[in-house]
Amino acid sequence: MGFFHVVIVTIGVEFPSYRVVLCNVFLVMSTDAGICISRRVILRFMSEKGRRKNALKRAEINEIRQRLRGWYTRHVGRSLLEIEREQLDPVLNTLFGYHAIQVGCLLGDDLLASSRISHRVVMDPDKTEQLCTHVYAYPDAIPIMSDSADVVVLPHTLEFERAPHEILREVDRVLIPEAHVVILGFNPWSLWGVSALVLRLFGRKKKPSPPWCGRFLSLTRIKDWLALLGFEVVLVKPFFFRPPIQHQGVMRRLKFLESLGARFWPRLGGVYMLVARKRVATLTPVKPRWRPRRSLVGKLVEPSVRCDNNELNK
Repeated sequence: MGFFHVVIVTIGVEFPSYRVVLCNVFLVMSTDAGICISRRVILRFMSEKGRRKNALKRAEINEIRQRLRGWYTRHVGRSLLEIEREQLDPVLNTLFGYHAIQVGCLLGDDLLASSRISHRVVMDPDKTEQLCTHVYAYPDAIPIMSDSADVVVLPHTLEFERAPHEILREVDRVLIPEAHVVILGFNPWSLWGVSALVLRLFGRKKKPSPPWCGRFLSLTRIKDWLALLGFEVVLVKPFFFRPPIQHQGVMRRLKFLESLGARFWPRLGGVYMLVARKRVATLTPVKPRWRPRRSLVGKLVEPSVRCDNNELNK
């Protein structure tokens, strides 16, 4: 009655967080009964526990957001913010309703200035006086009544949060049916994503500065999350095809890449804008089709010979 142990280790890479994770380890025991034991579930539980332990704390997220605002005051940040406004203005100008919410403030002014909606709210947990914040709250706990907002804008909010899918769930809660969500995000499949990867792997600092320390989310992942929540993607527009270089003269000379990238490699833009509509399946009342009940007694037998009353009197 012999037995032997075989251990198989599979290493998986989680992109775009660039974290190497032990995902599968099997322990196989061969006996007369042919018993096979797998420890995959145990290691997955340990991996989830490690992710929660390594998750960013709220104080760290607030510090990253403040440093991101400082990055937007530099040349590349100012150029990006200008292009983001150019892309947002025609979209927000076509979205109507009564209430618009911006979750996260990048700089002192809000991005909802071009919206036709009169009631506009900017929400951010930072209480800095320079920000035009109306509501102080965290993105994963929006203090707004359910089914009340018409437009929600997320300007690079998902990349620097612990659970971005929870934020999308909150957005789904506050939006009314047929309302819209506008998402601005950094594209991991671009020169910006490559820069973030290089700084993570070969940078001098353990944690690179924003925005390179964020978790860049691909369009495919965002679409999957939105599809699970019942959203329909209306518009996807990548932009800013130039590399993130701080030199102003070089960035000015590379401006021709914007037109070339939009034409030949549109999916490799450094930043993308995604617009999705909330869909709600309504129940359509169907009028029942009434059918005559079958009678328990069959048809009466009719007489085979018919005669008039005059013939009976005779």
